[in-house]
Amino acid sequence: MARDEIYKELPGDQPFRFDAKVADVFDDMLERSVPCYRQVIEMTCAILRRYLAPGDLIYDLGCSTGTTLLELARRLPQPGLRFVGVDNSPAMLEKGAHKAEMFGLTSLIEFRVADITALESPQSGAILLNYTLQFIEPCRRAEFLGRLRNGLRPGGVLILSEKTVSPDPDLDRAWLDFYLDFKRRNGYSETEIARKRQALEQVLLPCSLEENLEMLRAAGFTTVEGFSRWFNFVSILAINGQA
Repeated sequence: MARDEIYKELPGDQPFRFDAKVADVFDDMLERSVPCYRQVIEMTCAILRRYLAPGDLIYDLGCSTGTTLLELARRLPQPGLRFVGVDNSPAMLEKGAHKAEMFGLTSLIEFRVADITALESPQSGAILLNYTLQFIEPCRRAEFLGRLRNGLRPGGVLILSEKTVSPDPDLDRAWLDFYLDFKRRNGYSETEIARKRQALEQVLLPCSLEENLEMLRAAGFTTVEGFSRWFNFVSILAINGQA
């Protein structure tokens, strides 16, 4: 796994892009930048073991290099499951396809280059939206989530993971400080942290936990429940109970 050292040299005055340079180090970037990254995958596996049906279709929207889909394809027991990873970065999907080939999973996982906000999806059993909604313009998120709900079969699930902000300024500052300490412990320098933060602030627009929960309820999900939280990082299960 190549080590993420992009912002040792790259300035932070350009918006963050999921280009070939990022794709080369993205797996390391996730491990060192997203708290509880592996734990959320483990919990996602547990949820999908319970809620998926044989033959279900599973989408990972904004799948990057396919790490989560690979884990699900290897570990979920239901027969006949199909997995589709969608991302607008060809470089990311090239990495994902290579990993699927290495693990002998090309017959189960399909990767598509597409804009997830324009995707017309058939009925599916599960949709993953991990650290992706925050990159979509806020004014488009509610309608997007409504279309995703319409693409789920009754009883199907959406798993949403996001970086969030707190409406309380003191808490928001505390959560951010804890997160910066997390990145320092994982070997990022002050310069790297500052440059990447500057680059992401131009494209990553987080909501509060409450705003995310309300958007999911407004989209028609009958059950909406957080299942993991690390300060300003949350994961939410939303169930489509409507026929």
